[in-house]
Amino acid sequence: MSPSSFLPNQRGAVRLKSARKHSPSSQRWLERQLNDPYVQAAKAQGYRSRAAFKLIELDERYKLIRPGARVVDLGAAPGGWTQVALKRGVGRVVGIDLLPIDPIPAATFLTGDFQDEEAERELLAVLGGAADLVLSDMAPNTTGHAATDHLRILALAELALDFAEQVLRPGGAFVTKLFQGGAQAPMLATLKRRFSVVRHAKPAASRKESRELYLIASGFRE
Repeated sequence: MSPSSFLPNQRGAVRLKSARKHSPSSQRWLERQLNDPYVQAAKAQGYRSRAAFKLIELDERYKLIRPGARVVDLGAAPGGWTQVALKRGVGRVVGIDLLPIDPIPAATFLTGDFQDEEAERELLAVLGGAADLVLSDMAPNTTGHAATDHLRILALAELALDFAEQVLRPGGAFVTKLFQGGAQAPMLATLKRRFSVVRHAKPAASRKESRELYLIASGFRE
């Protein structure tokens, strides 16, 4: 199924009628939101964020989400990826974020830092066993300096990988977000040692100007 299959019919560009009330940067952001087909599709289909379509595409391509699976969603706010996992039939999904997340039926959300030992113990207790899939769509606040931003998100991805190595069952999978850059070679080497298949992808729902990409690792080796 192509990414466009999830999108509503697109109309002509929308302009803000109240543009004078907004700064130029705010106006550009609002107009981009209004004209973004993935924002429109998320609203129409009940997803909390346009990012849901990134996971939908990755799952369509790589068959990551399996019925009955146990899934951990790191940096889960506002809950779009959790919604996708539930709609695709997982047995249990536990999300954690520093920010509180509005409840979603059949999901468990924890507020805290997944690196904290107590939070990790609580997460594993709720999960009820080893994870089949660990997802991370985490990203730091960007500075606008490409090298700095790349190193910051790489650090988050490495922490997510370390967590995944502790909780995944043999054969499990891991997905994390990065920014394009040249400093991820050590992480890629680790992924290739610990997983049988490692791929990267930029989903259609990622904005063209965004430098984000996703690493998809499957076949975890204990």
